[in-house]
Amino acid sequence: MIHVSDEIFRMRPELYDAMIDWPQRLANERPMFESLLAAVGARRVLDAACGTGRHATMFHSMGLETEGADASEAMIAHCRSRHPETDTLRWVVRSYTQRPSESFDAVVCVGNSLALAEDLDQAERAVRAMLSGLRSGGLLFVQVLNIWRLEEGPTTWQKCRRLRVDDHDVLLIKGVHRSGDDAYIDLVGVLENNDEFELHPGGTRLLGFEPQWFEQVVTEHGGGECSFYGDYQCSPFVREKSADLIVVAHRK
Repeated sequence: MIHVSDEIFRMRPELYDAMIDWPQRLANERPMFESLLAAVGARRVLDAACGTGRHATMFHSMGLETEGADASEAMIAHCRSRHPETDTLRWVVRSYTQRPSESFDAVVCVGNSLALAEDLDQAERAVRAMLSGLRSGGLLFVQVLNIWRLEEGPTTWQKCRRLRVDDHDVLLIKGVHRSGDDAYIDLVGVLENNDEFELHPGGTRLLGFEPQWFEQVVTEHGGGECSFYGDYQCSPFVREKSADLIVVAHRK
């Protein structure tokens, strides 16, 4: 039996990768990162919740010394198998709530990783740890889904992929819906087994964040003024319309 939740992605990183058009996504995001990293003269970057390592390897391809950290041992093993460590690229099993052992010019946390925190207290501990790993003037970059643009109610289905899992064909369908102050990633696995089809529904919660929360937490833990964007084209954040909430701040 497959268990359809965010756990399936942590345990099976190749499935997470298969759900995303990575060339298109990174091409869309890279210019903003290049501009912000150049502005702070970044040489060393930490991806605090690196997942399958796609962003970390993008930073490394820019000529930056890069560390990718993740709480999932399976994710880090996947990263090491795809991109062996070098003098300028390393992978570390570490939660984003733990303070990095070294100082970086930039710390990045994207892909809704912060929104997967258990609660806002854990999210605050994560932001505090990220800021503690920055040198003075260093860049903090956080991206989460802007759940406030979602109407409360039925799921909006977004992606459908046919995958091979444990010698079974699985149709994995992903969507999102909002309920109050939280959103939920909805996953349905359709498993073909001996010419029969089984449904395996599941999902996971995403925390909702307001810009004011980030402003308070960042300033309390050593950061300066926050800037907020609604996408990777640096459009201003609009609560009712923006796809993303992107937070850019610097360590004092």
